[in-house]
Amino acid sequence: MNRRRATVQPLAKAPSYISGFDEILYGGLPEGRTTLLEGGPGTGKSIVGLEFLYRAALAGEPGIFVAFEERAEAVRRNAGTMGWDLAGLEKTGKLAIIEARMDPETVISGDFNLKALLAIIEGHSQAIGAKRIVFDALDVLIRLFDNPSRERSEMYRLNEWLLDRKMTAILTVKASGGDSIFDRYEFLEFMADCVIRLIQRPGEWVATRDLQVIKYRGSDFGRNAYPFVIQPGGISVIPISEFGLQHRALGPHLSSGNGQLDRVLGGGYRRGSTILIAGPSGTGKTTLANTFVKAACDRGEKALFFGFEESEASIVATMLSPGIDLRPALKKRRLKMATAMPEAFGTEKHLVLAFALIDAFKPDHVVVDAISAFERMGSSRAAFEFAMRLTNHCKDRGITLIMTTQSPGDAGDRTAISGIGISSIVDALLWLRFVEEGNKLKRKLLVIKSRGSKHSTQYHDFRITDHGIAITGESAGDPSQPSAEGER
Repeated sequence: MNRRRATVQPLAKAPSYISGFDEILYGGLPEGRTTLLEGGPGTGKSIVGLEFLYRAALAGEPGIFVAFEERAEAVRRNAGTMGWDLAGLEKTGKLAIIEARMDPETVISGDFNLKALLAIIEGHSQAIGAKRIVFDALDVLIRLFDNPSRERSEMYRLNEWLLDRKMTAILTVKASGGDSIFDRYEFLEFMADCVIRLIQRPGEWVATRDLQVIKYRGSDFGRNAYPFVIQPGGISVIPISEFGLQHRALGPHLSSGNGQLDRVLGGGYRRGSTILIAGPSGTGKTTLANTFVKAACDRGEKALFFGFEESEASIVATMLSPGIDLRPALKKRRLKMATAMPEAFGTEKHLVLAFALIDAFKPDHVVVDAISAFERMGSSRAAFEFAMRLTNHCKDRGITLIMTTQSPGDAGDRTAISGIGISSIVDALLWLRFVEEGNKLKRKLLVIKSRGSKHSTQYHDFRITDHGIAITGESAGDPSQPSAEGER
């Protein structure tokens, strides 16, 4: 019996042109259909709708913004804070803003419907050839009907009107408590082809925004809650890569900047790998990381250093003590340092800024000192999310990533070395600790893992001297070391 193979017809999609958004939507919003965008106050509903129209207008696709809550001039001013010139697009016929606000004192008679408004919209649509439209704060209009039956019938009338004209539409509505739309308007979720929820999560120091696709008829989509930021220039959504397990293979070994440590590691770090240096405060994590930075820059490679505990001037000055001079690398622009307080922004904005710097500077290596500083934002989740997403970003680009983290104490419990649960996602893990021997406090180094390398499994004495780091012990190489004079 012959069976014909069914022909799969992919769903037509309209790109949003919003950074990271289309990746989650697997191409964009459903073309010629309706998307419901729901969220509490301050979650960014209007901004998402405006950017959807603005970016499309720049690409030559005209659109209409229907405002039920704000004056048209306020919409233009708000867009101006993002760097968007809506008035210029209106003059060239790429955008129309329709002010559909009604006086709160207006009493709606029983025969009121949407026919007059839709007729106005149709006139604008024909005039500019619009195929995209955003109805902002639609719940304000719905409440005017004050009759559940009328509300449903008018909304279905609107949906049919959009479908007949093959308009790609976004309807924004306020959510109750930031979780879902009011039960009274739940029918909108069933009516829409795509439902997207915006959530604002309060934190101890800063609030964070998440975006989640609830449903998408005829298409698969990213099913996580994705952080996003609103900043001058537009919205950036931070998706978790769907191809996170298809990173590039680790490259050849490259020097850590110290020959003794290279031998302990079994040849040095692997290019494109992720290295975590963990240990209590004062064990030498930053010194170890900058030993690598200086060596890489001396080879003519580029390094990007993110500091979350000290200023650039402080780091450069401190590193002079163990003989690590970063000034030539900075002067030759082989090294770029970016420092900030973790509490300055939410995790998602730190990530967006980090990604932008990486894409602009195009470094061979990235150093983060220290990811544990993000715990000051209220939880270890912030540090974990930053480290995980930055690791994926660097691995996708073949960038060597070194992160330092402060371990929770020095009780010898290696099961909680990172403190934030990322030990399993890194390729190499170095643990620094203090040990009392006699009347002295000594530093010890242990390589817990180093993928693709036959590394030492022994503890090694680790010292910081005027001439850099010095390592002794089994597999550390030549036992003759720099003088202990000036040891840090």
